Amino acid sequence: MKYNLGALIVGLLFAIGLGLSGILQPANIIGFLDVFGKWNPTLLFTMAGAVGVHFITYKLIRKRKTPMFSKDWFIPTRQEITPALVIGSLIFGIGWGLGGYCPTVSVTSLASFETRPLIVFVSIIFGMLLFGFLDKKMNLKSKLE
Repeated sequence: MKYNLGALIVGLLFAIGLGLSGILQPANIIGFLDVFGKWNPTLLFTMAGAVGVHFITYKLIRKRKTPMFSKDWFIPTRQEITPALVIGSLIFGIGWGLGGYCPTVSVTSLASFETRPLIVFVSIIFGMLLFGFLDKKMNLKSKLE
């Protein structure tokens, strides 16, 4: 229960931060990605703030034996760049640019009851299910690793 409550609090705080930063507005995302057109650099401040907070708190938090809201640390150990990582990153970036929403923002934006975030969210779920189906049939993970 303690872990779920902690996750809820952190998730709500994150959602509020997304809303305040303007990242829930697709026009801001598309403007940020349009570096050769009407570039909107304001999300650089959001990114700088997030990286700064993470840089400071990560060093402090990692001094603990266990996380506050979990029994174990979940730290990635792989460091190599694989074809799966590159392909997945490209698909993520293209989807983000076309839809104006990254996966986290699309979930948060569902609270707006607008159609666009719902379409993006359903597309993300469909893409995950499609990959799972294709992976079972063609063993894609092992071919991409």
